[in-house]
Amino acid sequence: METNVQPDKAVKDKWAFIIVQNPGTGAEQFMGFKDPDSENEFIPAFPSKEEAQQCFLIMPKNVMINKYEVQAILKEDLTVTAKENGLEVFLMDEKGSVKGKL
Repeated sequence: METNVQPDKAVKDKWAFIIVQNPGTGAEQFMGFKDPDSENEFIPAFPSKEEAQQCFLIMPKNVMINKYEVQAILKEDLTVTAKENGLEVFLMDEKGSVKGKL
């Protein structure tokens, strides 16, 4: 049995990674930000868990009050939830640069 199987690209492209604030609690929510220039509120999403973890290190947050966790989510579920809450979703890299809009 082969143990180093890579997921199909079509399947992998359906997923994004986000930062979840207070996971597993009644206060669980997707971590979001407000662009100071445009005033738009958005959820940062990442193509890989590693990029999300790296960018998390430079994101403003309150680790004394909240717990954070990187989680995978289907892009479709993320965009629907964001739209329902009046938010946009931006695909970002490990440095916090916007790569595009989901």
